[in-house]
Amino acid sequence: MKRRVILLGPPGGGKGTQAKSLTVSMGIPHISTGDMLRAARREGTELGRKADAFISAGQLVPDELVNGIVAERLASEVNGYLLDGYPRTIAQADALAAAGQKIDAVVLIDVPDELLVERIVGRQSCAGCGCVYHVKNMPSKVAGICDQCGGELVQRADDKEDVVRSRLVAYHAQTQPLVDYYAERGVLFRVDGNAPVDRVFNEIRKVLEF
Repeated sequence: MKRRVILLGPPGGGKGTQAKSLTVSMGIPHISTGDMLRAARREGTELGRKADAFISAGQLVPDELVNGIVAERLASEVNGYLLDGYPRTIAQADALAAAGQKIDAVVLIDVPDELLVERIVGRQSCAGCGCVYHVKNMPSKVAGICDQCGGELVQRADDKEDVVRSRLVAYHAQTQPLVDYYAERGVLFRVDGNAPVDRVFNEIRKVLEF
């Protein structure tokens, strides 16, 4: 069974959703740098403040801000892991290899850009409890109001269309070379992300052979 796995794909491509199901099936932790960075921003840490300027502008966070925290976390995961959102660049992949982390499989979830824009721009989250909705695919019962706590639903600053398109430009420019990097090493597998969630999950299961 493959234990050290990376999920690659554009923002809004469904990596987080698939990771949650996959880690239950595989019995390994889901490690998301996005979650770690958002937590740092909320807590106002030094890393969070530095990362906020880049994320809010739709840019990728520089390697030096994330390599350290990821290496420290992975060193404690002796039974494997599923990485979501890291590495994003060749430099990060090299840092991962330099830290002694041999990756068993890299799954690329492919989704067309225009579908990604529609997915992300339509997202809303509750300012109170954090529940996430989508104006088209998963709307709340009352527009603008959270079903769970009655809080106000808001759009994250980095989910606005101009920021989303900027994020996609950054993704293609900086992360596409990473796809080639892992393809050359024979560990890259492509999965069509423009399909129902359960179908994408089953395709990834086939790739990982568990």
